Amino acid sequence: MNPVANANRWNRLLQTAKPSQGLPLLIRSFSTEAEAPQVSSSDPFLQPPSTGLVYGRLSGITKHTLRTDILNLLEGCNLTLQDVKVDYNRSYFPVGMMVQFPSRYAFDHAIKVINKKGRLYKLDRADRSQWDPLRTYDGKTVLLQGLPRNALPEDVERFLAGCEFNSSNIQLTTRQAFPDPIRMALVHFPSQSQAMNAFITKNRGFCLNNQILVRVLH
Repeated sequence: MNPVANANRWNRLLQTAKPSQGLPLLIRSFSTEAEAPQVSSSDPFLQPPSTGLVYGRLSGITKHTLRTDILNLLEGCNLTLQDVKVDYNRSYFPVGMMVQFPSRYAFDHAIKVINKKGRLYKLDRADRSQWDPLRTYDGKTVLLQGLPRNALPEDVERFLAGCEFNSSNIQLTTRQAFPDPIRMALVHFPSQSQAMNAFITKNRGFCLNNQILVRVLH
């Protein structure tokens, strides 16, 4: 066969083969790009805002700080009394407060409020495992401190004579302290006003010659 004719024939074959071979490669390239999974960003600022409950622990309180004081401090955070719990230690001294916020935005707003007008307090992020175990006394429980070591429930009843309280549920307990253990009692009242009346009328009274400190728990 003529060499020139052979060369022309091979050129025609290559020209017709290149488009057909390149097209599948191009299609596969587009297909691979389309099927590639989209990687979501881990940047928290690009994530949708959380609307669930957020918990915080407020430190810097004193034994005189009330839950209503915290509601007034954190005005604008959509809180109620049920959203605030006092964290007591084993001697029933308040060491902080747990706050349940309706959203992350409310928590962030509380941080701004504290930085602006309440620098005596510090608010840290917490979780529900710190919130759930805390008991709410709701101002209806009175703590009697300084009872004699041999005090009985009947002695507590005589000390609270004239007050209306639940005499069937007086809880006596002893806490180790220096130099001597502290004898205490928890007494439950039907209402906050009756518990406050016991505080007003019985605080620093005497039980078996011991002066008793009366406190209302919240």
